[in-house]
Amino acid sequence: MEKIERSLQIMKASWEILRQDKEILMFPMMSGLALILILASFAVPMFALGNVETIERIARHNGTVGNLVVAFAFYFINYFVIIFFNTAIVACATVRMRGGNPTVADGLSSAGARLFEIAGWALVSASVGMLLRMIEERSKLVGRIVAGLLGMAWGITSYLVIPILVNERKGPMEAFQESARLLKKTWGEELIGGFSFGLIFFILALPAFGILMAGCSGGNVVTAVLLILVILYLISLSVVQAALQGIFQAALYQYAKKGETPRGFDEETLQEAMAPRAFG
Repeated sequence: MEKIERSLQIMKASWEILRQDKEILMFPMMSGLALILILASFAVPMFALGNVETIERIARHNGTVGNLVVAFAFYFINYFVIIFFNTAIVACATVRMRGGNPTVADGLSSAGARLFEIAGWALVSASVGMLLRMIEERSKLVGRIVAGLLGMAWGITSYLVIPILVNERKGPMEAFQESARLLKKTWGEELIGGFSFGLIFFILALPAFGILMAGCSGGNVVTAVLLILVILYLISLSVVQAALQGIFQAALYQYAKKGETPRGFDEETLQEAMAPRAFG
């Protein structure tokens, strides 16, 4: 309950910034559209091959290395798109926290000026993602547990990388090391997240599924309309979640780097956003 309450406080503070700069919502929307196009660019050729047997035959022909190259390319392109638009979100949030009035052009310009750093971090992120996927597939149960723990540690340690790319223009590994250093300096070692946007938005998504299930008994037309509404609602939630998370990353970086509490945020909440992991 404390984690949920803290998450709500963080979301409320981030929402106030988003309310002032609604154009930030454009970035996760553009990111989602780009990801759909990327998925289509990989999926359409596969469907065009005609049948599953043809796809499996080509996969066998490519061999393990060839399939890994294709999978890695897919990972890299997706990470690049996500990081690019997240960089734009953080850049706009940073401008607002410094008293400015950011625009969509400001966010895109800031991200565009860091294409090399973004590509480098996307390369690192794709490599880690592939490695975790391989660990997970190696042993279903144990692999999932190990991959989950490693993924959690990686996610926390790298949480400030994008704000560092925006503010300090460091290379990917330098940014990762600086993220780990700032987190350790501010909150100590062996951290866990003291907040969860995912949990809050999961709770917010539950009513949509309940409404859809209830509408299944209302006929095909009613079900189709409800399905469209549910999809639009879930897309809206994901867009808002991405925007709020980027804003909070910018706020957390400012607190960790300069010891300043951004306007609208509570110092105690920021201090409790990360907590030492409890053992035993």
